[in-house]
Amino acid sequence: MTSLAELASMYRWREHLPMKSRLAFMFGSVVLLHLAAVVLLLVGGASGGQPLALGLVLTAYVAGIKHSYDWDHIAAIDNSTRKFVAQRKDPVSVGFAFSLGHSSVVILAGVMVVGGASLVGKLMEDGTTGHLVLGLIGSGVSGMFLLAMGIFNGSAFLRTIQLYRAAQAGGAIAVDDLETKGFIARLLAKPLSKVQRPRNIYVIGFLFGLGFDTATTIGLLVLTTAASLAGVPVLALLALPLAFTAAMTLCDSINGVAMMRMYKSAIHDPQRKLGFNAIITGISAFSALFISVITLGGFLNAAFGLSDPVTTWLGEIDLGDAGLVLIGLFAVVWVVAALRFRAARRR
Repeated sequence: MTSLAELASMYRWREHLPMKSRLAFMFGSVVLLHLAAVVLLLVGGASGGQPLALGLVLTAYVAGIKHSYDWDHIAAIDNSTRKFVAQRKDPVSVGFAFSLGHSSVVILAGVMVVGGASLVGKLMEDGTTGHLVLGLIGSGVSGMFLLAMGIFNGSAFLRTIQLYRAAQAGGAIAVDDLETKGFIARLLAKPLSKVQRPRNIYVIGFLFGLGFDTATTIGLLVLTTAASLAGVPVLALLALPLAFTAAMTLCDSINGVAMMRMYKSAIHDPQRKLGFNAIITGISAFSALFISVITLGGFLNAAFGLSDPVTTWLGEIDLGDAGLVLIGLFAVVWVVAALRFRAARRR
């Protein structure tokens, strides 16, 4: 049996692989998740109810895609990627690790539902102690993590603005100048000390998912329960959370790699792309701080039973598809910057 030390050694070995190899390893894992879901569907559906099972699996897959674009997913992945790139790392698997951690909760809950455990239903039921405790863990961890990342990248944003003004005045800019330094770096050194590698984001993603408070997660588990009552075979039922995971890890992995390339192009060429760096860093920092305020407001309201209008309002905010707006904003900034750089080269 493989020991924890051996597993850690394997991870360290993989981190020294070329970026293309690590990308192949990551997306190969995503492909395996897809194949596993398909195999479970085919084997399970062969015993009956295949059209219904196929429709349910496709619904779960679409739910996974939608869930990957929740604002907290985007903010956590983007801000973590920005931090790692600023530390001169190539964080190809931030999105994959976060998504896998988040979906581990869904898979575990799905297996429990298929196994007939009533515990999951109680954990999803508003007002129960289990739901409250898990919700507080999920919202507390996510809120504090996004707050720390928002402050970290917010400090980097302010420093980039200062450097941009200096560059406009004719000053030279080096890569080291863009690193977060001083009081903020010292303040966040301990809280972020455990987040040194992309794989550390797995735990963050897992804790994010404990709340069972997103519509897509609850909808998937309700769908699994309904399918179980309708007589869908067990293996086909297990394909539901796996299809959800496959879709979410695919989209989150693509998002993480895209953000890594965006930040690397901005940070590793600071003299020419300082303005672009400032914009995307500012967007990331704002998104993290924005979500952390909403999340921590809801956390305080639930933890202490507050009835004030501010935390009550924050706890009731539903961002819905706001994550798509954030993705669109990054895409627009990327396209505009690319067109400007191409035009500048032609001059």
